[in-house]
Amino acid sequence: MLPDQDGPSGGGGPQDGGGVKEDPAVSLFREYIRLKTVHPEPDYDAALKFLARISEELGLPMKKIEVCPGRVVTIMTWTGTNPSLKSVLLNSHTDVVPVYQEHWKYDAFAAVKDAEGNIYGRGTQDMKCVTIQYIEAVRRLKAAGKRFPRTIHLTFVPDEEVGGHKGMESFINHPEFKKLNVGFALDEGLANPTEAFTVFYGERNPWWITVRCPGSPGHGSRFVENTAAEKLRRIINSFLDFREREKQRLDTSECFTLGDVTTVNMTMVNGGVAYNVIPAEMDVSFDMRIPPTVNLQEFEEQIKAWCAEAGEGITYEFAQKFMHQNTTSTEDSDPWWKAFSSTCKALNMTLEKEIFPAATDSRFIRAVGLPAIGFSPMNRTPILLHDHNEFLNEEVFLRGITVYERLLPALTAIPAQSGEE
Repeated sequence: MLPDQDGPSGGGGPQDGGGVKEDPAVSLFREYIRLKTVHPEPDYDAALKFLARISEELGLPMKKIEVCPGRVVTIMTWTGTNPSLKSVLLNSHTDVVPVYQEHWKYDAFAAVKDAEGNIYGRGTQDMKCVTIQYIEAVRRLKAAGKRFPRTIHLTFVPDEEVGGHKGMESFINHPEFKKLNVGFALDEGLANPTEAFTVFYGERNPWWITVRCPGSPGHGSRFVENTAAEKLRRIINSFLDFREREKQRLDTSECFTLGDVTTVNMTMVNGGVAYNVIPAEMDVSFDMRIPPTVNLQEFEEQIKAWCAEAGEGITYEFAQKFMHQNTTSTEDSDPWWKAFSSTCKALNMTLEKEIFPAATDSRFIRAVGLPAIGFSPMNRTPILLHDHNEFLNEEVFLRGITVYERLLPALTAIPAQSGEE
């Protein structure tokens, strides 16, 4: 069977090589993948047009909020029968990371489906699948004439893949976010290669740091004392020695996951103007991800100590320094978690609870005190977000719609909690 690269752009249902009509939800998913919302210049206008069409199809009002110049958050709202109750937020981001096309089997934006039903494309896992699963679950529930007490808001945000500063971070402080009256949020998670489904109740804090090392300049033929490079080497050694210790903790413990340890990666080194000139300054940058179990103030004191030990005049600055360490309850006494986990159990889903190893928009939601669960219903699937040949099987994708179709009634039917009525 040849890969299916054609078919209409909407939900018309193209046929594969065997003459089997494709599920309209899969067709819509593939259409969304073809939108090049890829950095550094994501086509957000195409996404807005796509979402406007969806809002008409679903019969849901759509609101566009420009949180920063050229950065629009789109909101679709399905009003509940008791809109005074706190709402359920279904969040997804529209942007995707760049690709190295030479490493892909197919065009990363062609949404090719192979003979096994694997759909290839940037964003298939991160996280255009979840966006369409939300939409199709709402479509099914509305078509069945369902209504629920709590309001459902679907938010589609930009710039998550570049830190969320002009996306959810700005939106969370906007008056329009407060109007949503959110009680609980769902956002993206990760695939799981086993039969289980991973659920994330917290995240590691991203710290992006640049350490600047001044030193004595001079001619490249001399043994100049106190050079920037000598200080740089000591800084690099301190950070990477710590990295090795954390890696050992992960490798030798059966109970640790990646989200339980601090990762440190050296990502940039700068300095120098010529081969024969010893530079007056060099700097090095690191990407660190710190779990919520770590005391952040004590960790920064350790960084200060490394700088002091490496030599005089060393300074550092953060490009990103997220300080909130809120986690979401996964106790059965919590009504949101109980509704979520009980529904998954009824679907014979095994849940594995973890701290998310990277960073998503959920961290901004939790930072303002709201519970948020990171969840992408993709099991039996290799983790390929940001990787070459990112794909998702259509059967896994379709089962995810069924999962949300069961989750939304459960979450929106939670009785009024203290302070709601």
